[in-house]
Amino acid sequence: MDLSIVILVICLVGFAAIHSLLASLPFKRFIRRSLGSKADKLYMPVYNVIAVITIVPLAYLLYKNPGPFIYIVPSPWRWLMVGGQVIAAIIGPRALKDAPHRFRLHSQLSAPDTPEAGHLDIHGVYRWIRDPFLFSGLVIMWLTPFMTVNLLIIYILTTIYLIMGSLHWESRLVAQFGNEYLEYQENVHRIIPRLKGYHEKKR
Repeated sequence: MDLSIVILVICLVGFAAIHSLLASLPFKRFIRRSLGSKADKLYMPVYNVIAVITIVPLAYLLYKNPGPFIYIVPSPWRWLMVGGQVIAAIIGPRALKDAPHRFRLHSQLSAPDTPEAGHLDIHGVYRWIRDPFLFSGLVIMWLTPFMTVNLLIIYILTTIYLIMGSLHWESRLVAQFGNEYLEYQENVHRIIPRLKGYHEKKR
């Protein structure tokens, strides 16, 4: 195996390990115990900064060592693909805005049907898709209008990691929202958007 691919895979595994640790419930409980209520405001900004810092080396190495080209999509199709990437890139921030209660540390560590856990409250992009972050990540990657050997390997491994991360994230949401989320899972797809928006039953 080419040395550049080995280095890229090691960087990706390192990023995945750090990302998984920071996202784990035991680590979140430790942060909550250590910082108290301050953790609720600090966790997400610090988490995002660390995610960016740890992904930069991988992006740089891919830029320096892309490997042989497999294909390059010609115009005008490449611009359609880029347009799809731009739309997908907007979905992530929108998803954070549409469900801030899902990302509050004290809520994530609470049991279902408690005031701290809160109500599922489905609106915005979540009416059409359960995991907009997985959807946008896959679209941004696989609509890249060119492909190299190294990029393909990283995209395949990242896709596996994102899907596994989505499964873990949903198990945490079930732990937080209980039957509300189980009912939601039955009506909205994880990756493929619904044609008709989902409406919660009034409680």
